[in-house]
Amino acid sequence: MHRRLATALTASALSLVMALATASAAEAAPADKPQVLASWTQTSASSHNAWAAARANQSAWSAYAFDWSTDHCSSSPDNPFGFPFATSCARHDFGYRNYKALGTFSANKSRLDSAFYEDLKRVCAGYGGAVKSACDSTAWTYYQAVKAFG
Repeated sequence: MHRRLATALTASALSLVMALATASAAEAAPADKPQVLASWTQTSASSHNAWAAARANQSAWSAYAFDWSTDHCSSSPDNPFGFPFATSCARHDFGYRNYKALGTFSANKSRLDSAFYEDLKRVCAGYGGAVKSACDSTAWTYYQAVKAFG
């Protein structure tokens, strides 16, 4: 009797362990997480647009466990002189936080900073004349700051 009970308990314990292992594997981030992250952190407008669409629908990407948190432009103004840089800063934060979590930040920092600068220049492209020049100068200053201190 004790032997049958022990065997039944062992089989139950093994089944529970297998069920938990299967559940954990199902909850793990998909294997293509680095590729998705890379596709959203390139310098192109299409990369920015894909990231913005995903950011607007984060629940669709919940299995990837991305860190979407942001402090926008950190201690710098999010909208310096009225230029809307907050979204560019948010994508920059997204890249920094998620590459740090993957342990591949140093290999990607330069591209993340370049993507940030391209995003800022796209903001500035919406202006003309002296206002565009002021925006471009501000974008360059923000880029230099993250390049040096980011």
